[in-house]
Amino acid sequence: MLLRTFGWSFGITVAGLALATYVWGAKGLAIVAILSVLEISLSFDNAVINAGILRKMNAFWQKMFLTVGVLIAVFGMRLVFPIIIVAITAKLSPWEAVRVAINDHNRYEALVTNAHPAIAAFGGMFLLMIFLDFIFEEREITWLSWLEKPLAKLGKLDMLSVVIAMVLLVVFATTVATGVPLHGGHGTVDKGETVLLAGVAGLITYLVVGGISGYFEERLEDEEDDDEDGDGADEPEAAVAASNGAGTLRAVGLAGKAAFFMFLYLEVIDASFSFDGVVGAFAISNNIFQIALGLGIGAMYIRSLTVFLVRKGTLDDYVYLEHGAHYAIGALALILLFTIKYEVSEIVTGLIGVVLIAASYWSSVVRNRRLGAESEQADDKAEVPSGV
Repeated sequence: MLLRTFGWSFGITVAGLALATYVWGAKGLAIVAILSVLEISLSFDNAVINAGILRKMNAFWQKMFLTVGVLIAVFGMRLVFPIIIVAITAKLSPWEAVRVAINDHNRYEALVTNAHPAIAAFGGMFLLMIFLDFIFEEREITWLSWLEKPLAKLGKLDMLSVVIAMVLLVVFATTVATGVPLHGGHGTVDKGETVLLAGVAGLITYLVVGGISGYFEERLEDEEDDDEDGDGADEPEAAVAASNGAGTLRAVGLAGKAAFFMFLYLEVIDASFSFDGVVGAFAISNNIFQIALGLGIGAMYIRSLTVFLVRKGTLDDYVYLEHGAHYAIGALALILLFTIKYEVSEIVTGLIGVVLIAASYWSSVVRNRRLGAESEQADDKAEVPSGV
């Protein structure tokens, strides 16, 4: 199973590193390898979040995630998207932005770095909404119960997560986004308006894509409930069969629509996670193709790990993993917003995610051991004969 799930990742790693060695030599090989490790370390919590969504999809959409989704992640988000951002923020034509990315690496690095406030605001708000909607949702299993249970009660207030996100956006736009240093330390610029607009765009994107996906999910659940409740005892057999067939077709159609928007939702999540990796990669290289190749190899492993977690049922066995991943997302969202003005090391970002994931995993192991011990005690008591 391990080879089947990670086979493509292994193959692309070998091919990618061989290509890097052929084109750029030993130095290029080292750079691409470091960028791959950087992407994996920064995005492990992304795999856990993705697995929580992907397990709701059928095998077809899981394959789409590993094929079409990879093309979007590698070529779209790591190669094309930064060029689009440069073209928009620097007011260049797309062809001029491509020319700069290929021929003028220093200028391209400066343009991407100067566009970082808008990128960080969009991604930060999108990830923040994922975190807020998670902690304000009432759930049976809680990890940090002392915190999650009171927040779940507060979450009964409509649109609370949106209000909190907007307040934080305004605070960051009017404080952190003022006096943002330009690339190379040549002066500062006020990015308040840019951050506000980009943050609102990230919030709207989350509400639209997540809202549509949730709508079709609810429709699908209603269809399934109707099929279970209706026994058709008083209807002719042919009519019942036709009705059940129509209901099945509707359910399949809704499943397709729900899965499609979930797929889009996953791609936007991946984009939000990739922002800090793309910008942070310039600390290692300003060659767009080295960045795309290194981060692309890392993205392959994250996607393979996502499918592995789904197929192994890891999130069902270790129930606090999703909690840890969402707390890591909340931390990443705030870090992204702070990086509008201040530099935060990728090591810090990666370590926060790793620590939270590791803590939630260990808590899950402790919980499983405790439940196992309680089950054994219950079985022992059941085996003891009653009476004198």
